[in-house]
Amino acid sequence: MASVQLQRQGSSPRQQDSPRSPEAQLGMKVEDLWDVLEPQLSPTEKLNACFESIPVEAFPPPPSQVIEIKSDTSLAEAVEILAQHRILSAPVVDVDAPEDASWIDRYIGIVEFAGIAVWILHQSEPPSPRSSSPSSALAAAVNGMSKAALFKDLGPESASMTSGNFFEALTTSEFYKNTKVRDIAGSFRWAPFLALQKSNSFLTMLLLLSKYKMKSIPVVDLGEGTIDNIITQSSVIHMLAECAGLEWFESWGKKKLSEIGLPIMSADHIVKVYEDEPVLQAFKLMRRKKIGGIPVVEKGGNKAVGNISLRDIQFLLTAPEIYHDYRSITAKNFLTAVRKYMEEHHHEDSPLLSGMVTCSRNHTIKELIHLLDSKKIHRIYVVDFNGNLEGVITLRDIISRLVHEPPGYFGDFFDGVLPLPENSRV
Repeated sequence: MASVQLQRQGSSPRQQDSPRSPEAQLGMKVEDLWDVLEPQLSPTEKLNACFESIPVEAFPPPPSQVIEIKSDTSLAEAVEILAQHRILSAPVVDVDAPEDASWIDRYIGIVEFAGIAVWILHQSEPPSPRSSSPSSALAAAVNGMSKAALFKDLGPESASMTSGNFFEALTTSEFYKNTKVRDIAGSFRWAPFLALQKSNSFLTMLLLLSKYKMKSIPVVDLGEGTIDNIITQSSVIHMLAECAGLEWFESWGKKKLSEIGLPIMSADHIVKVYEDEPVLQAFKLMRRKKIGGIPVVEKGGNKAVGNISLRDIQFLLTAPEIYHDYRSITAKNFLTAVRKYMEEHHHEDSPLLSGMVTCSRNHTIKELIHLLDSKKIHRIYVVDFNGNLEGVITLRDIISRLVHEPPGYFGDFFDGVLPLPENSRV
């Protein structure tokens, strides 16, 4: 299996030229603040002070209008919208809300691939003894499959083999076609969601995306009751990549991963799936461990041959026919089928076609940011000289090393807001 090993980089032409992108111009604002701060402050203290002085409103807007999904959109259509726009999530607009509704009444939540995965897996589990439903909705959706057989294949603790035509049967069923986005509201992470105002600081935004484990944050216009921007972990990493050559970035980015305590997760704690295990086991593990992706490891070894992320569940729903040739959909079969599908449809820029992207502990944070941004990936695996897994570094890990939360910083910020993700207050 091909892999991409992070290589050492020389100076980029961008480092000599004046920054031109909106993200680089934002980096220049940080540079201006950096230059006037007290020299006795540590780099982290200076960055905290800089980011606390810049409002979220300054963050570059998306290249196109924020994608929203109506609450009466079918689940099948929602999956297509997310896949088409290559986004992980989208706010859901309540079609029954009045025109003058505030943002908290206009939106019912954020639908994301993670929530769709949770919903699909939840439907596969045996109903509660208190439930009045005689069988799960998913069992009724799949022709020719008994309730007992379904639960055996898709139990809550482990996933047995799923036949190659299972998801084709599911996605052609009336159950799947008629399920609306509002029907899966229970799988939304937010109801509606935690949002920022334009006046909130960059520091607040960065802390929410790192320490508080949010993958994206809507920025709302209180006057209009609408979402102006959605800031993601990926967009922050892109901003950092555009700041190469600026003093504040170089002083932080030149540090080696081992110097700033990365990777946080050691080899013993990496959640992984073996290549001969069912692909649904990968999604079950991601659901249970509340993570966005896991490596696929060779049978009987510790070398990764691929990566499966929550966004990849789209390929079980948008292209179920590609698994016809397999008696069962293992993690290896899933990766093989999807890569072939992506090549045939000329999606050469897909992360799934990049192979395994790895690095060593001796690489710098700047090199890592460049690779994560250029490959459009959310995690990179740390390997030893022999290619064995030593750790994993995510976008969140990098952002968490950029800033720190001052004591009592948030104060009453979370009061009156719906609960944060489980285990987020650390």
